[in-house]
Amino acid sequence: MTTKERYRGVIEWFRENMPTAQTELHYSNPYQLLVAVILSAQCTDKRVNIVTPALFEAFPTPDALAAATPDEVFPYIKSVTFPNNKTKSLIGMARRLVENFGGDVPSDIDSLVTLPGVGRKTANVILSVVYDKPAMAVDTHVFRVSNRIGLTKDSPNPYATEKTLVKNIPEEFVATAHHWLILHGRYVCTARNPHCDECGITAYCRHFAAQARLSKSK
Repeated sequence: MTTKERYRGVIEWFRENMPTAQTELHYSNPYQLLVAVILSAQCTDKRVNIVTPALFEAFPTPDALAAATPDEVFPYIKSVTFPNNKTKSLIGMARRLVENFGGDVPSDIDSLVTLPGVGRKTANVILSVVYDKPAMAVDTHVFRVSNRIGLTKDSPNPYATEKTLVKNIPEEFVATAHHWLILHGRYVCTARNPHCDECGITAYCRHFAAQARLSKSK
């Protein structure tokens, strides 16, 4: 199977079976999504969605968060991973938004990555979800699933994975493909025990083919 055939098959299956894939984080505006994505680093979306309603009520705007102290913010996010660091990042992010961008979440990656707590992955989430740009955010799920399926081959790091995926996925599907791969990795192609019996793309999966060959050789 060629790389082109693999991508075509995977994309066609997801288009048919998951046409409206989207983030599972709850938000109402770009500022809220940015806060939620920062909180979601090495933390589940479910946990983030539990803490953000009260956080957003207490700090509804970048200006409100920028004026807060760590002692005021920390109690709202103490149940997420690395709450001390994320408290500092959230306040720093809000202050940078207010001081440099008039309180608006920027729409280009170079500006986004200047915000505290915002790396390339977080920036790409904002670009794809908020601004509908062909940006591919590579988290642990996307990185793992892409390598396992064979969309990438022994990719050394998330940035290499991002470049390969963007190169091979048609531009109009890049933003949605980010969610396809995340959700597939979260619920089907799980890290330790992938549920291959529930998977609709085994015909295009390098890992599944390798496992099948191994079973035949026994």
